[in-house]
Amino acid sequence: MSVLERLSATIEARRGADPASSHTAKLFAKGPLKCAEKFGEEAVEAIVAAAADDRDNLTYEAADVLYHLLVMLAARDIPLSAVLAELERREGTSGIAEKASRG
Repeated sequence: MSVLERLSATIEARRGADPASSHTAKLFAKGPLKCAEKFGEEAVEAIVAAAADDRDNLTYEAADVLYHLLVMLAARDIPLSAVLAELERREGTSGIAEKASRG
């Protein structure tokens, strides 16, 4: 099991936890829109770190982005396995061809 799969499982386990004792549960309690907003905030912070060529901060923010992406997906009942399956489906296909296939 990869670290992302373990993190995804932990996020799912925290879904019903007490928001006072779990940051993840607190995000779930605020609803899917807040989870999406937090993902966006973290993505912007990663972009700022990348633009500043701050490798250490970009690494830190990228971890936050991955965590908040998994929370956002879980808030909309999309399992990590679905995203991984989509990546596998696209594997070996050029980005140009994949984008063209979407119309």
